[in-house]
Amino acid sequence: MAAVYDFVIIGGGTAGLVVASRLSEDPSTSVLVLEAGADLTADPRVNIPIFYAALLGSEADWKFQSSSQLGLNGRVLGLNQGKALGGSSSLNEHVFVPPFKGAIDSWEALGNPGWNWKMLKDYFAKAYSSPTVAQDAKEDLAIDGWTELNEAKGPIQTSFGNATHPIRKAWAELFRSSGQYNTGDPFTHSSVGSFSCLASIDAEGKRSNSASAYYKPAEPRKNLHVFTNSPVERILFDESKPPKAIGVQYSLDGSSRTAHAKNEVILAAGAFQSPKILQLSGVGGAELLEKHGIDVVLDLPGVGQNLQDHMISYTAFQAKDGLETKDSLVRQEPEAIGQAMQEYTATGSGPLASLGVHTYAYLPLPASDRTSLQALFTDHTPEDSHQNRASHAYHDIAKTTVFDPEQPSAAYLSAMGQANYAKDLNDGSIPAASPGKFVTLGVMLSQPLSRGSVNITSVNPEDPPIIDPGYISNPLDLEVIARHLLRVKSLALSPQLGKLLEKPLKFRDPAADFQGDLSAAKKYARENLISMWHFAGTCSMLPRERDGVVDSNLRVHGIEGLRVVDASAIPLISTANLQATVYAFAEKAADLIKEDWKRY
Repeated sequence: MAAVYDFVIIGGGTAGLVVASRLSEDPSTSVLVLEAGADLTADPRVNIPIFYAALLGSEADWKFQSSSQLGLNGRVLGLNQGKALGGSSSLNEHVFVPPFKGAIDSWEALGNPGWNWKMLKDYFAKAYSSPTVAQDAKEDLAIDGWTELNEAKGPIQTSFGNATHPIRKAWAELFRSSGQYNTGDPFTHSSVGSFSCLASIDAEGKRSNSASAYYKPAEPRKNLHVFTNSPVERILFDESKPPKAIGVQYSLDGSSRTAHAKNEVILAAGAFQSPKILQLSGVGGAELLEKHGIDVVLDLPGVGQNLQDHMISYTAFQAKDGLETKDSLVRQEPEAIGQAMQEYTATGSGPLASLGVHTYAYLPLPASDRTSLQALFTDHTPEDSHQNRASHAYHDIAKTTVFDPEQPSAAYLSAMGQANYAKDLNDGSIPAASPGKFVTLGVMLSQPLSRGSVNITSVNPEDPPIIDPGYISNPLDLEVIARHLLRVKSLALSPQLGKLLEKPLKFRDPAADFQGDLSAAKKYARENLISMWHFAGTCSMLPRERDGVVDSNLRVHGIEGLRVVDASAIPLISTANLQATVYAFAEKAADLIKEDWKRY
């Protein structure tokens, strides 16, 4: 006989373990979590920050790939997603930054009452702990201008990493000189401008993720059950009208098993797997389901649509010899690795305890660029169509983001060292690491208008879906990101960053020196933009008439007992890295579930 639980959660990742932890706080409530990957909480590749790259392409990674991207000259990109307890929080790059308030307020404007910055910022405080900082360290951290530090005391542990690195003060001085320095903690004082960023790394130099911070303290609870290496095959429904989710079918040790849910099935498998599981279960566009011979439980065309992601371009500049960077580790120099291991083992600090991403800036375009884009946005106003009823709303939000000088259309970051990655999986080659030291400036497009999709290819749960992010499919994205890329050289030439860089300025890739040519920046973008792995939107929280999948309580439209609580339900992508937003989103989801069942 199938086991019965109050709640069955599909996916033990970033969101799933948050919800499981919160629901199981009531000892009378039984919770089952089904995670497709293994428990790697003791694995040094997970715990030691710099080793995250060793997890990419490993058993802890779903190893998804994009379809050929026309907007990127046909390139195929790697789309890494966590397949382990903790999900992508077990293999991400640790960056812990908030969204800009305007992006969250747009969720409410899209038709989700109550989902706004004022509400969500309280859930950030519930999700993470702000580090304790001594008064005399604030200047080195470039947070001495903040009127106060957030006193959040949630499970996820954060830190500022290398407090003494000169990039922090140089970055703050640069943007203070242009009036774009954020004068407060960005988790409470949302503003355009620069800030020193947190990392999800604890005071001992170890990764803090949903597995270590949410699950491990709750693991002894007798009402919380977590099965690893247990991929879900489909959701089970009864024959009532409207249909009701009653359980799941999953695989364990080579055989199919079932688990029943008395209250709800909660989907938290991520932006690729959540729509895939819905489609395999008969929830999605009827045409797709019928093509694969799947009985239609509910025709819900928005499932798998509205895929969003941040694209980023990196520009590396040769740094002065005395600057601390990660380049010797990138080159895997034995002596440097040995010394770093020795320091980390002894003190939990040093080069292995941080990825070297210390600063961010949320920035608008200069006034001249905003003016030049006015006509383009007007010319590309989308027509009303049955296929994408939300397109007008998204266009208006992006237009506001680009033309309002108090909203950021891009996020800039600094990284201490060169970034090496495969630009195209068609050949899979990764550039050889360069000699010397580098400071890398990254620029990501905060509110892309391009949208993609995730669709099953067969009825076999083991087959990956077709993932088409549609990068640069909306031409406005190329126009905006190219103009931001033109700003990078001027930042590097500034006297503030110039103190850290070789003179005359030396680009690692000469093609990144555009000489002010917009067409050269566009060409570079098509050839070099890659994914930030910030996938969202494929089960969007939107009204059904806008092709939404879940309502503002995260319940799947037209189905009882089924909810989606992960990044796939986020209707509009965050401003930058998604990790912190997903934690806050899941904390809110847990409260919504508790409120609906009124047992707490």
